[in-house]
Amino acid sequence: MVDSTVMREVTLTLPRLPDMEIAASKTATALAEFMEMSSDKIADVRMAVVEACINSFEHSKADDHKVEIRFEVLGNDDPEKLQITIRDSGVGFAPDTLVRPKIEEKLKAASKRGWGLTIIKGLMDEVDIHSGPNGTTVVMSKLR
Repeated sequence: MVDSTVMREVTLTLPRLPDMEIAASKTATALAEFMEMSSDKIADVRMAVVEACINSFEHSKADDHKVEIRFEVLGNDDPEKLQITIRDSGVGFAPDTLVRPKIEEKLKAASKRGWGLTIIKGLMDEVDIHSGPNGTTVVMSKLR
């Protein structure tokens, strides 16, 4: 079991501007490196953060055009888990009603988009999504 003591915390507020997800990705990378995660795990975290930010930028329709991100290194004596919370104040959605894309159909379709949450869930150890009319919060974590 991972102790929930926060060893390090970084918060970012990103405006919806081109390539801002890269700033979040670099922060995630720095913290994962601090934790001495393997390069494969760091790549997983980096990709999941990029996907989550892009999803929020593209789908939230938030009036403030911002995404808030909190990175937390959790552990006791040693860092054990990187937890990342991404929140927007958009219109929300019903996560349980999303249908996983079918690869056969996507390959033929003009748009290949629609894989973000599937990718995030495949890359991270834990993913929780809370969404409603006041916004969406994605909490995802990766064990060291």
